[in-house]
Amino acid sequence: MIDLTPVVSILGRLIFTLGALMFLPAGLDLAIGNGNAAGFATAAITTTAMGAAISLATRGAIRQAFDLRSAFLLTFGIWILTPLVGALPLMTGAPSLGFTDAYFEAVSGITTTGSTVIFGLSDLPEGMNLWRGMLNWLGGLGIAFIAMIFLPVMRVGGMQFFKTEGFDTMGKILPRASDIAISLLWIYAGLTALCMLVYRMIGMAPLDAVVHALATIATGGFSPQDASFNVYAGSGEYAGAFFMIVAAVPYVRYVQLASGRGGALWHDPQVRFYLATMATGVMVLTVWRWLTSADPVEPVFRETLFNVASVMTGTGFFSGSYTSWGGFLLVVTFLLGLLGGCSGSSSGALTIFRVQVAISAVRAEMRKIVMPHRVEPVRYAGRTVEDEALNGVMMFVTTYVLLIGMLSVALALTGIDMQTSIFAIWSSMGNIGYGIGPAIAETGTYRDFPTAAKWVMILAMILGRLSLLAVFVVILPRFWRA
Repeated sequence: MIDLTPVVSILGRLIFTLGALMFLPAGLDLAIGNGNAAGFATAAITTTAMGAAISLATRGAIRQAFDLRSAFLLTFGIWILTPLVGALPLMTGAPSLGFTDAYFEAVSGITTTGSTVIFGLSDLPEGMNLWRGMLNWLGGLGIAFIAMIFLPVMRVGGMQFFKTEGFDTMGKILPRASDIAISLLWIYAGLTALCMLVYRMIGMAPLDAVVHALATIATGGFSPQDASFNVYAGSGEYAGAFFMIVAAVPYVRYVQLASGRGGALWHDPQVRFYLATMATGVMVLTVWRWLTSADPVEPVFRETLFNVASVMTGTGFFSGSYTSWGGFLLVVTFLLGLLGGCSGSSSGALTIFRVQVAISAVRAEMRKIVMPHRVEPVRYAGRTVEDEALNGVMMFVTTYVLLIGMLSVALALTGIDMQTSIFAIWSSMGNIGYGIGPAIAETGTYRDFPTAAKWVMILAMILGRLSLLAVFVVILPRFWRA
């Protein structure tokens, strides 16, 4: 049997940390005097006590052997259990949500999806909006850390391609994990602080600047305003687009850049393809919108740039009236959302790396048809993609597309129209956060969805963030055998 104590010990520390962090928004509410501090304090005390009890009960277990199966269980546990903790303040204080709505909101925050069931965000207590931004930020940090440390060794979705010699087993990785985490934290926090400063300079209110910066760098999309970035149209859209684009680049490249190896960033084929695809999408949509409307070109370009960056990076902020763009523009937006940002960032969906490998595989297969006796290996970044990694990529892409179809049908069976269902699952699986369709047109939220529909979306958000196959691995009986 699997020894669960190392995993439980780490989860206990995470729960304690989340509880301790709840005192920040509790303190903000106490200082402002809006009456919500007691609810936050209740959740914080409960959570820290629970985390401390688990940590003490499993003291010393973290030093025990931490193998590949432990990595799968830890990843699984993070995305299932931490939202339970994150949901507590949403139930004990304003807006006093029920369990399903609170868990939906917390899952959306920690997976950096950005979908919400709350309408009237500007009326929430300040501490609650800060907590929502913190959920995004902490989730984005966790995603980036897992992408750098665990996924290459877990061999999920072709990420084993990024394994390096001497860094290919859990035993070799864990001693260096703390150093990597510290480097990542400095980069992540530095980008957040810079984003926050720029948002203040363009006129955002202090709390709006903090929450938007936390959500931007996490590619999370939680906003303290129902109108999102429409409140800060103009320079806010340019600033937001810039930082969203920056946030969807692999964080390992920023670590290398900080250590003086800037060439790794500029020569990364994933980064080049990502920027080129986004530029193409912005150009096509801008020209189409400009030719089919009487609006001046600058606001059309600005709104298009912001929304394309938001969709492709999986952030989920919006500006303008993107829902009225029309069929062709929404199809292009849908495709850009499927692509996603770069692997190794907090962005979701298929990710650019997998799309590039899949395209290379198709090209190689076409050449084999023309010249059957020619050896055509699939190559990426000057390296041959081994069969194991290639199979992982193709399995991920196939499973991802199939699940969008299956879960869209499941959502429609709860009574949601098909257009809304497809876009809701596309948004949830890709951790994008955009809402499109008649069922959410009135509020722009999922507040009025049936309970069953919300649970289908919760499943889609978690599946998308867990790289799909990690879930299926954990539920296999063979996984639990010694």
